[in-house]
Amino acid sequence: MSIKRRVYKTIQPHKTDDIPSIIFDWFIAFVIAVNICILVFGTLNLPQRILFVFYIIEVSTAIIFTVEYLLRLWTADIIYRNKNPFRARLRYIFTFVMIMDLIAIIALYLHLAFSVDTYILSIFRLFRLIWFFKIKRQYIKVFSSIIDVFKKKALLLLFSLTSIFTIMVIASVLMYHAEKQAQPEIFGNAVSGLWWAVITISTVGYGEIYPVTVLGKVLGAFFSIMSMGLIAVPTGIMSSGFVEKAREERIQAKGNKSFCPYCGKNIEE
Repeated sequence: MSIKRRVYKTIQPHKTDDIPSIIFDWFIAFVIAVNICILVFGTLNLPQRILFVFYIIEVSTAIIFTVEYLLRLWTADIIYRNKNPFRARLRYIFTFVMIMDLIAIIALYLHLAFSVDTYILSIFRLFRLIWFFKIKRQYIKVFSSIIDVFKKKALLLLFSLTSIFTIMVIASVLMYHAEKQAQPEIFGNAVSGLWWAVITISTVGYGEIYPVTVLGKVLGAFFSIMSMGLIAVPTGIMSSGFVEKAREERIQAKGNKSFCPYCGKNIEE
């Protein structure tokens, strides 16, 4: 086995129980966990010596992930055998996984390069949370299943979310007209009532904005009751999508047989 193929089997997704690859996966998972812990605990008021240790660990992390990124790019021509090495690497570098890895690496280097955290740098630092999705990603099919469900139910979800937003706007306008005389400082316009509509229909209910007139209370009660059904619609759509996805995977695993949609048993038996 060539060195490149050995590196490929170690760092790239695979289907065999390859010991070096398993060790590499757990090592990367450990490094990711340590880096995320530093991201969180680094915001505390810690002694300077501990922050210096954090800095050394982050530098080491940046080197590790840079080397891993370059090795994945180096072995890309094994994935795309029908392309020359340059085109293979060019295509692989624009895959979703590689783009997310590059963003996370750049975010880490930006943090290391600038000692003072600005608002923009803090946002970039959050991109390092993307590394959580790298943990054992070749063994977990959940993410691909979620994406498939979203694709299949995209139109239904879009229609459902559009309907919810439309009702929120209607609730905002009605509440504005009901409360503008009693609470002009809160419901100064229809846009002001939109925040109330969002927290009410989403069932969050912070309570800092609420109606005081009789008509406003009636409208508030009506939309609060309606919200229970509205929020359940996209949840039901996604639930049915996951059930259908699980049934498809079960059928593919057991062959083209007929299964009961309720109990999952083979109907032909």
